Amino acid sequence: MLHNVIDAQAATDLQILLVVASCLLTSPYIAKFLKLPLSATEIILGSLIGFIGFIGESENFKLLANAGFYYLMFIAGMEINLKTFLNTERTLLNKAFIYIASLYLLSIIAVESIEISYVFVIIIPIMSVGLLSTLYKDFGKNCDWLNISMIVATLAEVVSIVLLTITAAFLGQGTDLFSLTQNLLYLVGFLALCIFSFKFLEVLFWWYPQLKTILMPWQDHNEKDIRFCMAIFIAIVAIMIYFKLEVALGAFIAGSFIATFFDHKKDLEHKLSSFGYGFLIPIFFIYIGSSFKLEKLLNPEVLIIAFSLTAFMIFVRIASAMVFLKNLGLTNTFLFGLSHSMPLTLLIAIATLSLGAKIISEEIYSGLVLTALLEAILAISLIKFINNFKRL
Repeated sequence: MLHNVIDAQAATDLQILLVVASCLLTSPYIAKFLKLPLSATEIILGSLIGFIGFIGESENFKLLANAGFYYLMFIAGMEINLKTFLNTERTLLNKAFIYIASLYLLSIIAVESIEISYVFVIIIPIMSVGLLSTLYKDFGKNCDWLNISMIVATLAEVVSIVLLTITAAFLGQGTDLFSLTQNLLYLVGFLALCIFSFKFLEVLFWWYPQLKTILMPWQDHNEKDIRFCMAIFIAIVAIMIYFKLEVALGAFIAGSFIATFFDHKKDLEHKLSSFGYGFLIPIFFIYIGSSFKLEKLLNPEVLIIAFSLTAFMIFVRIASAMVFLKNLGLTNTFLFGLSHSMPLTLLIAIATLSLGAKIISEEIYSGLVLTALLEAILAISLIKFINNFKRL
């Protein structure tokens, strides 16, 4: 009867909505029962319902999942106050650059040693702050190792996105020098505009501090603060899409600008994150899980790739993190390295690009997707286990 009223795609979308609603409702209870992180539970649920066949092809579901990812990056950006970031000790920044350089050096050595595709030089050290930001819900903003981890991961993600932009230009447009140069100029121009905007707003709000309360009043029954944040978020996403830049970077920077210049609204982040973690962000995790075909777990080649790559990617981060040993201590250095071992979305992005350009096989692609899922689940679980053990 339903198919007579709406078309097949609408029926698929409706089924997905009902399944996602069930996952949103039950995932906290399942996570508590299994003693797993909530995001990991949502990924697993997505994989299961995708395998059963409850989730079909849907551009609307993909669009909503992308919105969830961009919102996750926006919330992640709100953890970074740019004034604090720019005032970071020079010694810490030097160690951050040594850490990042070490990741790429170890990756080059590994690629040369086992003679695999050079795209793994980008894949192995790739980093994203998306899942890292979810740790603040458990550890709070006063956690020293997590704050340092976020600063370093922000720098590393910018490097990852620059390399991803270059790779996308080559893989998408061949070796078209004009396309590559155009993409890089857009990226450099955007970053330069962000720096100029930061300086301009810093001066503007210094001269006219009342502008902050005009845009975000202390007492407001019309939720002007939320409306303003959403307007900034949507505008930045639109600009990044128009210039074909990495939307995640724009969303992250938009969040950091809000945190930097409107820190008088102490409840703003809580209001924004409550909506995100209660609705949009779980949809993203469910979608990521549903994109992985569970039957690939029966392929030994895929399993070997996934387990070996997961182990090596975690190893290089912990080994490189030893540069922070004096600052953090041994246990927190391990936590620091593990916290960077969750490059879920960017890893899947580079895997998709590489498969499309036919420089990796279907098996390697599946192995990379499984690696992204394994790292997310394993890293978050280990971080919580080590932290609970440390409290004993």
